[in-house]
Amino acid sequence: MDGVDEVYHLAGLPGMWVPRKADFHTVNFGGTKVVIETARERGIKRFLHCSTESILFRAPTLVPVADDALLPDDMPGPYTRSKMLADRFAMQATASGYPVIIGCPTMPVGPYDHNMTPPTAMLRYFLSRRLQLHLDFVVNLVDVRDAAEGLILAMERGRPGQRYVLGGESMPLRRVLEIMAEISGRRVRCIHVNGRVAEMVTAMLEFISDHVTHRPPSGTAEGVRIAMRAGALSIEKAQRELGYAPGPVEPVLRETIARLLDGGHNQTEWDTTPSTRSRPFHVERRLGG
Repeated sequence: MDGVDEVYHLAGLPGMWVPRKADFHTVNFGGTKVVIETARERGIKRFLHCSTESILFRAPTLVPVADDALLPDDMPGPYTRSKMLADRFAMQATASGYPVIIGCPTMPVGPYDHNMTPPTAMLRYFLSRRLQLHLDFVVNLVDVRDAAEGLILAMERGRPGQRYVLGGESMPLRRVLEIMAEISGRRVRCIHVNGRVAEMVTAMLEFISDHVTHRPPSGTAEGVRIAMRAGALSIEKAQRELGYAPGPVEPVLRETIARLLDGGHNQTEWDTTPSTRSRPFHVERRLGG
């Protein structure tokens, strides 16, 4: 961090499954703690912590409370628990006088997701199946370029100690699957699955992955629990305070699905010209790349 004035902390372990569950805590909480403490020691002027929407969903049986009052046991699994603890540590740093701003992207999608993060993995999973068993929950997809712009705007204009939801469009998963079928030209059959049944099935899949195959399962119980809690989150605060203006999600879905169908061989760069973006903005230029 020598010679640095601002720190964007985006590093994390985003998947729903790892062989050692303690890695979620080590990376997502422990790593955030180390980076914030180091930035504070170095006198970094502003710090942006990238959190996640999934910690903001409340279980239906819990009495609604302020986001900052959420407890680790309220979270649906080890991933969200680790991200919530990191979020809380960032808030505590601000309370003690260090300027930390929090950005919460929803589900970012884009055609060059080489690490196959959960949103892209979900799209690839459904693309490969003509019979699509799914939970019909609300998803909020956002063009990853809009999410990146939102994080930069949060750094530039955000108020320390405030959390900004950086989303795009909220819609039922069934509608996402319909759009995917339209874009891909593939005929599929969608069947809604009961949440409790899905939770039991994915718990068994995780058990097999943990103790037999040691390979990621096709679904996790935590992922199902997040889906069962999911609802539309407002981006009004980010729009009002930051000037955040995400574009429609269908164009980036088309790009992402075309890339997945192509097997990742198309190396054409994204078109970020004003005619196809919500605003004439080039993330790579703002980041110096």
